[in-house]
Amino acid sequence: MSIEEPTIDEEQLNELVGTAVSDLGGAFQAALADIGDTLGLYTALADAGPLNAGELAEHTDTNERYIREWLRSQAAGGYVTYDSETARYSLSPEQTVVLADEDSPAFMLGGFQGTNTVIAAVQDDIEAAFRTGEGVGWHEQHPELFSATERFYKPSYAASLVDEWIPALDGVDARLKAGGRLADVGCGHGASTIIMAEAYPDSTFVGIDYHEHSIDTARERAEEAGVADRVDFEVGTAKEYNGSEYDVVTMFDCYHDMGDPVGVAAHVRETLAADGTWMLVEPFANDRVEDNLNPVGRVFYGFSTMFCTPNSLDQGADPALGAQAGEARLREVVTKGGFSHFRRATETPFNLVLEARP
Repeated sequence: MSIEEPTIDEEQLNELVGTAVSDLGGAFQAALADIGDTLGLYTALADAGPLNAGELAEHTDTNERYIREWLRSQAAGGYVTYDSETARYSLSPEQTVVLADEDSPAFMLGGFQGTNTVIAAVQDDIEAAFRTGEGVGWHEQHPELFSATERFYKPSYAASLVDEWIPALDGVDARLKAGGRLADVGCGHGASTIIMAEAYPDSTFVGIDYHEHSIDTARERAEEAGVADRVDFEVGTAKEYNGSEYDVVTMFDCYHDMGDPVGVAAHVRETLAADGTWMLVEPFANDRVEDNLNPVGRVFYGFSTMFCTPNSLDQGADPALGAQAGEARLREVVTKGGFSHFRRATETPFNLVLEARP
């Protein structure tokens, strides 16, 4: 008896091939965007454009032939705008805020920074971990990842943290204005801690991270920002950090990376004041997998596979939440850790802002 060959739907086949072609172009685009960032090509286009290849090369002290090819690739990808009548390239206002304005909440170049280097450095370890189930810790990642992560998240924190997210929490803005104590756990290079310290000069802050080199950088950042008098940075884990009676504990885009989220929640509960607040900012996700199968989910599932879940597994992972945990799953582990109040305070296309109280 012969087995029938499956029928190929030509429309679906063409659509999938189109997706693969787009991804292949995107892989190169990521590297070329990083080059454009490093060499100041986007900034030069924003400041001096429209420019042709020779003019951009002159502005950036680069080679015209390479610049010509880079510009054509960027135009094909929609990252720069080409005028066929003048043979010049420019950035539209939208392209400018995404690629050349580091203060814009839409700025995306942090996501491309060192992409190929970071992934290439860890790919063999991740591939091996697929077979063994072992973890790969954050501290084992390429150093470029740490600064890229800061640069990726900082614009949205600067735009929304003080003006929108904290005011959405019950009484936290008033408490910090009056002079409260806040622990920012998993602070990395301290971007979130310093933004809050600048906004609330009467409060005191401690940033905590288990990665010693990140804490060293955070201390330097605090000195540069002029807030070192009210911000301390300490090396510590989320389950064992020091202090008690904090008015506020915050975690920004890091809770899902932790190996024992229930244990972390329990420790936060122990270190909070009786009427304190835990502000938990996590990557935006819906509760059902099928509702996360979209461009934002695709990015976060990718990050999660390469960086977040391996770090959780390195710490013992019970459970490994992943970067698309969703509100219901987060509620489950937080309440298991001893919190009775949990709500979504606000959201953005990229973040859930959650409030937990004893």
